Amino acid sequence: MSDRLILVLDEGTTSTRAMLFGADGKQHGVSQRELTQHYPRSGWVEHDAAEIWEKTLACAQEMAEKAGGADRVAAIGITNQRETVVAWDKQTGEPLARALVWQDRRTAGFCAELKAAGHEAAVQAKTGLLLDPYFSATKMRWLIDNDPAVSAAAQDGRLAFGTMESWLVFKLTGGLHLSDASNASRTLLLGLEGAGFDPELCGIFGVPMAALPMVVDNAGDLGMTSPDLFGRAIPITGMAGDQQAATLGQGCFKPGDTKVTYGTGAFILTSTGEALPRSDNRLLGTILCQLGGKRLYAVEGSVFVAGSLIKWLRDSLGIIETADETEALARSIDDSHGVVIVPAHTGLGAPHWQPDARGVISGLSFAAGKAHLARAALEAMSYQTHDLARAYAADGVEWTSLRIDGGMSANDWMVQDIADLLDLPVIRPDFVETTALGAAMLAAVGAGIHASLEDAARAMIGATTTFKPTMSAELREQRLAAWAEALAKV
Repeated sequence: MSDRLILVLDEGTTSTRAMLFGADGKQHGVSQRELTQHYPRSGWVEHDAAEIWEKTLACAQEMAEKAGGADRVAAIGITNQRETVVAWDKQTGEPLARALVWQDRRTAGFCAELKAAGHEAAVQAKTGLLLDPYFSATKMRWLIDNDPAVSAAAQDGRLAFGTMESWLVFKLTGGLHLSDASNASRTLLLGLEGAGFDPELCGIFGVPMAALPMVVDNAGDLGMTSPDLFGRAIPITGMAGDQQAATLGQGCFKPGDTKVTYGTGAFILTSTGEALPRSDNRLLGTILCQLGGKRLYAVEGSVFVAGSLIKWLRDSLGIIETADETEALARSIDDSHGVVIVPAHTGLGAPHWQPDARGVISGLSFAAGKAHLARAALEAMSYQTHDLARAYAADGVEWTSLRIDGGMSANDWMVQDIADLLDLPVIRPDFVETTALGAAMLAAVGAGIHASLEDAARAMIGATTTFKPTMSAELREQRLAAWAEALAKV
């Protein structure tokens, strides 16, 4: 078994990938395709679920071929952007509407109504989450209320709702309707201590339980692919939401272990072990993973706009041609010349939770050029991380160091700036794709290649680099004061 490879499907916000891993954590190949982003209105973000399936399958088939055929693939692991909702027809297996992406803010009004009705305290106590458009349940309700095809399917009992791993498993297996505990805990419909979706919560949000998947472990015998997809059936043995997968891929199992992933958004998780996560500072409680019905938990802070800010500079403003240019631009100047970007393009996440907020660029003068904007965009990552560090500290969970990953973490200048602004050592693995690695670790455990997550971590996690703070306290305070001033304008 150990000489066979693990196929990981990593379904992100802007692209989908398939990757091959060995039992030692070494990457043996990757296939990637860009996904179309649909923005029908301000604050609305949609995906075509059929496109995601077709491109994910194409990537997976390429990697199965690269492995030497399906017989050389021991297992499949899946990791995915969380909270995005797909509605499909159980009978035809086809999407009923475009998927509503985690960034979508169209349900802000419904969330406000639920808050006004006094539901937030009870929902937070049960789920660890807040009433925000970010999460899945209000998106499901919106689709039922506003899309005739979804409404008709709900009435006929044909409606299936699921987050992205659920959609991919349904298509891969030809009909299994599952969701792993980590993804299910992001819907507002699963209690932190509940085995399955909660009838009371489904009632609050108006989501029919019959449309929801079965909640399962993050590793084990989860399903088999249809034989016609790869030439033989391949077991699916690991699944996790992307941020939980990255946390596992960093080896953050023990209480207090902390990681942040800088991708489209930025997501910080601190493990609480088996202790239920509670926050008085508007951080989130979430399920880190469930194995054999036993759960590990985490406290999470979510920043909505991180890498998508760099993408906006590239695609909408044309300031850069590639994301890599931002590092050279940031190094080309001594400071951002007073320019501060608050990237609230789709609202502010933790610890502010202001879905209607919109971004600002402050401190502009004729002396500011594209280098200042690029540097300010990278500095915004440090500022947002610092806001979360203060919220964690107020909850009694003070960071002693930070492990980072995700595509943006390859930017050395940004990582050093984060270490400087937080006045903490920042540890980056030499292999930064820890989301896919975490899914590979889960699949390896589920397939019996490794006996436990701890064994998988020892075998599969590689070397790291540490960035130590060098900034003066005076400069740090000046920078944070400028951020606070810009934030107040939002």
